[in-house]
Amino acid sequence: MLSETLYKLRKQSGLSQEQLAEKLNVSRQSISKWESGGSQT
Repeated sequence: MLSETLYKLRKQSGLSQEQLAEKLNVSRQSISKWESGGSQT
């Protein structure tokens, strides 16, 4: 599942949700939603 994969890869990279959001140019809330499975887009 995308949410689990995203979480695992982010943790392996040592990034916070905030740091990943910055790199992807999205909001931290988007990362949180993706990781919780709230949005699959």
